[in-house]
Amino acid sequence: MSKDEKDASAEAPKRSKKMLMIIMIALVVLGGGGAGAFFMLKGDSAEAKEVEKPVKGAVVAMDNAITINLADAHYLKLGFTLQLTEAAGEEAPDIAEAIDLAIDQYTGMEVAELETEKGRESAKKELLEKVEKAYENEEEKTQVVMDIYYTQFVTQ
Repeated sequence: MSKDEKDASAEAPKRSKKMLMIIMIALVVLGGGGAGAFFMLKGDSAEAKEVEKPVKGAVVAMDNAITINLADAHYLKLGFTLQLTEAAGEEAPDIAEAIDLAIDQYTGMEVAELETEKGRESAKKELLEKVEKAYENEEEKTQVVMDIYYTQFVTQ
């Protein structure tokens, strides 16, 4: 084999490896750019599904605050109101089920959990989810309760 043939055969694999690397890099760049463009043009799913926030309606208050047994012989004196939506209509629902859910939610909780703002908010959020589900209008699939406001929250 002559020297020219060896040089030609040595250059052929180098060129094919370089060409293969260039093609791979181009594919990665184009694929990444295409994926980026897809997500940028797709937009935020929250924007696509703009959910109407319910309109505030009447407020239903408890007649008297309730006392709930906490862990380790502590107590919670709790009073709250329910913020209804406009979809609830003119007739105020009975608040007894919400009171029962509150008793179930807070009974046996540690005072330390309820002394912090984070703990109170977490417990309130869980209670709100339960109350919203309990008071949901099943026929029309509309939300009846939109928030809970504490009127009394005293731990002892």
